[in-house]
Amino acid sequence: MTAITADQRDPLYARGVAFMLAAGAFASVNGVLFRNIEAATDWQIIFWRNSTKFLFLLGLLVLRTRGAVVTSFRAAGKPGLAGGLILGAGNIFFALAIIHTTVANALFILSASPFISAILAWFLLREHVQRRTVLAMIVALVGVGVMVMEGLGAGRLFGNAMAVGTTLAHAGFVISMRYGRHTDMLPSIVVAGASAAIVAFTVGGSMSVSWHDFAMCAMMGMGAMSIGFICFTVGSRHVPAAQVALLSLSEVV
Repeated sequence: MTAITADQRDPLYARGVAFMLAAGAFASVNGVLFRNIEAATDWQIIFWRNSTKFLFLLGLLVLRTRGAVVTSFRAAGKPGLAGGLILGAGNIFFALAIIHTTVANALFILSASPFISAILAWFLLREHVQRRTVLAMIVALVGVGVMVMEGLGAGRLFGNAMAVGTTLAHAGFVISMRYGRHTDMLPSIVVAGASAAIVAFTVGGSMSVSWHDFAMCAMMGMGAMSIGFICFTVGSRHVPAAQVALLSLSEVV
C-alpha cells in the first residue's frame, strides 16, 4: 500500500473537516445528558443508549437503501464489521468511564487518541502525518490538560482504565473507517449499537428504568450518538486518520 501524502489530499477535505467538527459538537451533548440520569444503573444506561441508537440507524439504513439492508452490510464487509464491534466496545467503555471516574480524567485520557490513531494509520494505512498535525496534537493535549487540570487525579482506577479502553477503541474505529472509506460505513454504526446493547442486556439484569431516564438515554442514542456518528462516518472519508482523531477533540472543548 502506498503512502498518502499532503499532495494527495482529498478534494472534499474541507467538507470532511466540517463534518468532523459537527460530529464533535453533537457528541458533546452526551455528557450533559449523562449527568441528568436519575437512577438507571451502568448497564441500563448502556443498553438503552445503544438499543435506541441501533433502532434509529437501522430504520435510517432501511430508508436509504430502500430495503436492501443485507446488500449494504455486505458492501461494508470486514472493515464495517470490525469497526462496528470495536465501536460497540468503545461505547461500553465510554459509558463506564464517565460513570466511574471524573470527567476531567476521562477527557484527558481520551485526548491521547490522535497519537494512537496516527501511529496505527502509519503502520496499517501508510498515511504520513505532517509536522503541523503533530504540533496541533501536542497543543491539543496540553490544552485539554489545562482545561481539566483541577480535576485530574481524583478518579478511580476502574474508570480510568475504561477511559484508556475508550481511547484505544476510538483509534481502532478511526482506522476501520479510513480503511473502508470508499463504501457506505453506516452499517458499522448499526453493528456497534446492536453489539453494545446485547452485551449490556446479557450482563446487566433488569432493564426497567423510569420514563425520565429512558428519555435521557433515547436522546443520547437517537440524537447525540446517532447524528454524531453519522457526521463522523461521512467526515472520516475525506480526512486523514490522525486529523480525524484530532478534530474529534472538538467534543472535549
